Amino acid sequence: MAADRPGAAPAASAQDAKQPAAKKHDAKKAAAYWTATRMRAAKPLDLLPRARQQLSAAASRATTDAVPRGRAAAVRPTLPLPSLPLPSLPGLKAFPQIGAPWTGGGQVVKTTGRVFFTYQGRKASCSGDAVTSQNGSTVLTAGHCVKLDGAWHTNWIFVPGYKDGAAPYGEWAATKTLSTPQWTASEDINYDVGAAVVAPLSGKRLTDTVGGQGVSFNSGYNKKMYAFGYPAADPYDGSKLIYCSGNSTKDMLLTKDHALPCNMTGGSSGGPWFESFNEATGTGLQTSVNSFGYTFLPNTMFGPYFGNDAKNLYDKAQQS
Repeated sequence: MAADRPGAAPAASAQDAKQPAAKKHDAKKAAAYWTATRMRAAKPLDLLPRARQQLSAAASRATTDAVPRGRAAAVRPTLPLPSLPLPSLPGLKAFPQIGAPWTGGGQVVKTTGRVFFTYQGRKASCSGDAVTSQNGSTVLTAGHCVKLDGAWHTNWIFVPGYKDGAAPYGEWAATKTLSTPQWTASEDINYDVGAAVVAPLSGKRLTDTVGGQGVSFNSGYNKKMYAFGYPAADPYDGSKLIYCSGNSTKDMLLTKDHALPCNMTGGSSGGPWFESFNEATGTGLQTSVNSFGYTFLPNTMFGPYFGNDAKNLYDKAQQS
């Protein structure tokens, strides 16, 4: 793994010491379940837009302090094997953007994908992203895309580069899904982060096939951000990779989340937010995921701050 982890790890607080919860999955069963027809029939499962009273209730259960933070740490992107280095060109041609199909190419069209699972017996979908990891098999997504209303989702798969029922890079079934302790215990919206470890496919690991994006933790607020996902609720239909870009801010209402001008809808939850994103290579440092939108504040997406607990989750997933 190519990594850059400056400085010693900070001392763990009592909250940091809580371990991410996990659920084991039958990967063969999940892979067999999802046909192209079932993927097309999946309905977006999202907190977009979440009713104000629901979000207020979640916020009241959340901690009142800021999300615990430590030293900044970053993991660099990796390319699939075998692969030639991608060119790096300056410029922000696709910035800002409130929501449009991504036509820029690069690694992001391979690492970002749709997530499919069953939720309370229903076929459902979110988005996710393959990231650099020790096991080469880690996907980051939203917490509610692995567990919601007290129950873990089943038949969980990741389809990178999804296109209208097609899986150009394969269907990667989870052997394990995980979430932060705060989301698992009380669905604390500040910690709406999930992860999955997927089984090898045809003898290859996920990031050997599609590459992996970098990840960044404790990197602060108010940055240039790019968000990606597969929104499947009107006016989108889940068939295309959509992106938003702009200058992010900090939620001043009910959470400690990042905020970004963005019109993505249900189904985009769990899609990656990048800082230091290179439009030419389609690579960056993932620093959040699509989480929710306020009903009374249209065209704004919110994503959790990747602090110590998100890093603990990432570490547990990549070491599985």
